[in-house]
Amino acid sequence: MSKTGSLDSFRLIAAFLVIANHTSPLLSYGENGDFILTRIIARVAVPFFLMVSGYFLYKYIDNGDNAYILSFCKKIAILYALSILLYLPLNLYAGHYETANWGQEFIKDIVFDGTFYHLWYFPGLILGVMIVAFLVRKIGLKFTFFISLILYVIGIFGDSYYELTETFSSLEAFYETVFTLSDYTRNGVFMVPIFLVMGMLIYKGNHAIPFQRNLLFFVISLSLLILEGLLLHALELQRHDSMYIMLIPAMYFLFRSLLQIRGKSSKDLRSISTIMYIIHPWMIVLVRLTAEIFNLEKWLVENSLVHFIGVSFLSFAAARIATIVWKRRKKINPPPTSRAWAEIDLQALRGNARQLKGILPEKTKLMAVVKANAYGHGAVKIAKELSDSGINSFAVATLAEGIELRRNGIKSDILILGYTPAQSIRIIKKYNFTQTVIGLEHAKELNKHAVSISVQIKIDTGMHRLGTDASQLAELKEMYNCKHLTITGVFSHLAVSDSLDKDDIAFTNRQIDRYNQTIQWLESQHLPVGHQHIQASYGILNYPHLQYDYARAGITLYGVLSQKDRVNTNAQLKPVLSIKARVAMVKTLHTGEALGYGRAFTAASTMKTAVITIGYSDGIPRNMANGHVLIRSQKAPIVGRICMDQLLVDVSEIEGVQADDIATLIGRDGSQQISAEDVAESCGTITNELLSRLGERLGYVYKI
Repeated sequence: MSKTGSLDSFRLIAAFLVIANHTSPLLSYGENGDFILTRIIARVAVPFFLMVSGYFLYKYIDNGDNAYILSFCKKIAILYALSILLYLPLNLYAGHYETANWGQEFIKDIVFDGTFYHLWYFPGLILGVMIVAFLVRKIGLKFTFFISLILYVIGIFGDSYYELTETFSSLEAFYETVFTLSDYTRNGVFMVPIFLVMGMLIYKGNHAIPFQRNLLFFVISLSLLILEGLLLHALELQRHDSMYIMLIPAMYFLFRSLLQIRGKSSKDLRSISTIMYIIHPWMIVLVRLTAEIFNLEKWLVENSLVHFIGVSFLSFAAARIATIVWKRRKKINPPPTSRAWAEIDLQALRGNARQLKGILPEKTKLMAVVKANAYGHGAVKIAKELSDSGINSFAVATLAEGIELRRNGIKSDILILGYTPAQSIRIIKKYNFTQTVIGLEHAKELNKHAVSISVQIKIDTGMHRLGTDASQLAELKEMYNCKHLTITGVFSHLAVSDSLDKDDIAFTNRQIDRYNQTIQWLESQHLPVGHQHIQASYGILNYPHLQYDYARAGITLYGVLSQKDRVNTNAQLKPVLSIKARVAMVKTLHTGEALGYGRAFTAASTMKTAVITIGYSDGIPRNMANGHVLIRSQKAPIVGRICMDQLLVDVSEIEGVQADDIATLIGRDGSQQISAEDVAESCGTITNELLSRLGERLGYVYKI
């Protein structure tokens, strides 16, 4: 469950509140009740949408990721352009741009007001993001908040408190000038920035306020907001009713309360709420047209609640259908369990992460290593699940692996552990990766492109693979002169942390000492070290006491060891992955008959064989031929040579085997189990190799 999943659920509620604002559902039953609902309570919807944007954008603004911010604004602009086209027929029908100064009006609408009454949100969001991004980078988030608050106060006196300006002629003249540029102060300059910044402050803050207290403060703030709105309405001070003083604390405590409610993240809900926001005015037109054609105005129009329900239903239904159609446009694939597949137990994954975190010092965070398709487990899904579980740092081996995560919505920190050529630096920048610097020459090559990126320095403390030798202190210091490289960490890698042999333990301790000495020297030179990490999976299990910022959990995160090793800790890890395939057919093999390539196996007596729909192109090692699979909770020996797409097993001792039965190559079937360590050992390799070579043809089934 995600700490932001409840935000997706509330998006849908906010979309219905926007519809309520434009349909007045309680008007038939009382003006005051409808005013409270639509002109006060429903006003939380748009600020909520803005705070969500600020919450998720802050990291990219703070990191100076202009490419991501521009990409976000571009997406909103495309959505805005499509919405303009969608409502062009209604604008033409209403004669909206038939005046002499239509060109000026059109520009004003495009930049501030929107070309239809609800479309102001899109140019407002774009303009607000540009303003806030500029200010945060120039003066910081704290001062940006104060400036945004000042802009909001200015906006209030052009909105809910407008009539107060009539007592000051200079103020009245100021707002009249403002209204020549924009019909409202509810726009990207005066209203949007404060709510974007509030979302950012909540993202950055770590104040642990109990849920009950947050909820209480929200209820109090909302009550005061209603009182404020009613008072302003009664005094007839409002020019418009989008901006209230108490809206700010009400939104702050509402947002914080929602973040404390665990929920499932849903892309569908995000899409549906956005589509509902865009299309609901067309649904209003459709309901009214239907009422006119069938003479149902009394029910569908005059009854405001029925009108609201009809518009809401049509908006939701249309949005849902649109999301389904969009999904079906993608390539239709066969069911994942039709041939051969991997079953991934996400509950075991979450449990393993908790186990590993539990044996580390409190301050040490897990960095999830999801290279090689998360060791064959499916990198995107694994990263999303771990993100929802609170892990915010990931490591991959290659640039392409990082790009796959970013393109599938992973916004957390991603460290590229391997070498990336300097000519790819703009891609590193675009996707906001942290690149490992493997030596001084690499650092210089990256730096000379004059593109600012985040990097971590790899120190070679004895493995003699990538990294700058720990003894080359002058080279390390020179890296800090590369002004376009922001060093956010210094790390190393242990060569034999998986061994409890006395000599290997001594070697590992020497590596740790060399690393610590290097860190101490850098600090003595007043050079920023940033995040420190040296432990990978076995470093966590055998040296859990080490006090560093991160520990890189790889193979152990997936519930297996590289081989059947002894370790110093007693972490209760559970295998996450099982490999299964289908029985294609069962045959009788008579005495003396041979099967498979090279006639490698000859029947000593009459026997039954089954063809299993998995082979070496799926990642099954060819030298697994002496192993076995599980069918109907019994062991079936592999016979003959493993083929590209199939393998054969002896099922003579298993009753009732038939086509479509399930064969388990790794995993549990009843009381029997084949572990990844067993398979790796029988093939003379380690689980890291076995799992990471699993083929892309496998289907994936994720068990929650």
